[in-house]
Amino acid sequence: MGLKIIPTILCGGAGSRLWPVSRESHPKPFIRLADGQSLLQKAWLRGAALPGVAEVLTVTNRDLFFKTEDEYRQVAGSTYKHLGNSFILEPFGRNTAPAIAAAALQVAKTHGQDALLLVLAADHLIVDQPAFAEAVAQAKQLAQQSKLVTFGIRPEAPETGYGYIEAEGNAVLRFVEKPSLDKAREYVESGRYFWNSGMFCFAAGTLIREMEQHCPAILSAVRACMEQSRRAEGKGFTQVELNPEAFDPVPDDSIDYAVMEKSGNVAVVPCSIGWSDIGSWSALGDLSEPDARGNRIEGEALLHDVSNCYIKSNGRIIGAVGVNNLIVIDTPDALLVADRDRAQDVKHLYASLKTQGHEAHRLHRTVYRPWGTYTVLEEGPRFKIKRIEVKPGASLSLQLHHHRSEHWIVVSGMAKVVNSDQELLVNTNESICVPAGHKHRLENPGVVNLIMIEVQSGEYLGEDDIVRFDDKYGRVAS
Repeated sequence: MGLKIIPTILCGGAGSRLWPVSRESHPKPFIRLADGQSLLQKAWLRGAALPGVAEVLTVTNRDLFFKTEDEYRQVAGSTYKHLGNSFILEPFGRNTAPAIAAAALQVAKTHGQDALLLVLAADHLIVDQPAFAEAVAQAKQLAQQSKLVTFGIRPEAPETGYGYIEAEGNAVLRFVEKPSLDKAREYVESGRYFWNSGMFCFAAGTLIREMEQHCPAILSAVRACMEQSRRAEGKGFTQVELNPEAFDPVPDDSIDYAVMEKSGNVAVVPCSIGWSDIGSWSALGDLSEPDARGNRIEGEALLHDVSNCYIKSNGRIIGAVGVNNLIVIDTPDALLVADRDRAQDVKHLYASLKTQGHEAHRLHRTVYRPWGTYTVLEEGPRFKIKRIEVKPGASLSLQLHHHRSEHWIVVSGMAKVVNSDQELLVNTNESICVPAGHKHRLENPGVVNLIMIEVQSGEYLGEDDIVRFDDKYGRVAS
């Protein structure tokens, strides 16, 4: 097959500027665009479509693993059924340098020192796949010459939100921090500066040697962590779950600061590939076609004397009268209204919610679990009503609750239920009650999704009132 290339997708970060759709448990890469695909799915397809791909490696948070697998499964289809997916699962974020170090060590171990990593961000958009493939082909040639290759985007405007790379041909002269508007104009006019895309290509062995020289503390800490971490391997598949205690002392640093800006061995591929980092609601709105008055609408909206607004609704109709230059983002449990020119400041709302410990920074009303989803429909004193959806063949843990009873009504599919010492099947339009203190398990034995309504009642209804005895997803301490 020739030289192996491994698209390496970094899937992390909160996406705080895209709240309330982006949340800690549903971050920016999982946001779906108008065509129904998420940014993460587009990143995976972008890498999978390249020639010579050995597998796709994803570095992500442990809690996002099952959700990420589901995303890939939905788009792989028969075209990429043969392509392996491997994962490095972080217990918490430590920035891009440790994530890429772990990926390089993993690729070197699995595919050899000469195998190439193509590092891609899970939350960026690239619309010109042929131009992207051509840029990667150039990067591969440079990477085979032991270069650390970065991708420089030809600037379309004097953007102050990106770092820049000054270059002559493929030679990098220097990296530049986010500039003032005047400096950005100067950079664009010179023709020597490119936006720093945060995408890279290099041989695993090349990066390891450069990290040994420029950031040995990061490399040695990540290597020690990898050696102490749980590993599962199969044909075309590796999963490394990083040990939290060993990962905790790993220094937090970006690959730009730790390596790229220090190395004298960096090359750049200037390119025009339709790239955007989708850094705000304003940028996301610009992907939609405007109407005659500059409004961009996703969902259902009624407008009267409205101009230059981006309105996104999720299931509810939005009415707007006499407003201009606004962003309106509606979700089932949170509404955002912002001036389009202040779109970057949405991150302050996210930070405030996080400081307050408010659930709206972390969870949506619909919460994803390895077995499926649950949605809180209504909640009051001593009761909570949920919609539960369980994937075919999936099961919840064997568990009990001390403070609440649960009444399950099957509305679609069939449930297999363990309730104390009983095991029984519950069909559509049938129900069962699980009293507090009863050991129980819910399973979907069918081939279609199981959909149920759960009514909880009791003195305490928190999600932490759960004792697990057995769990196929590793949520019981061994």
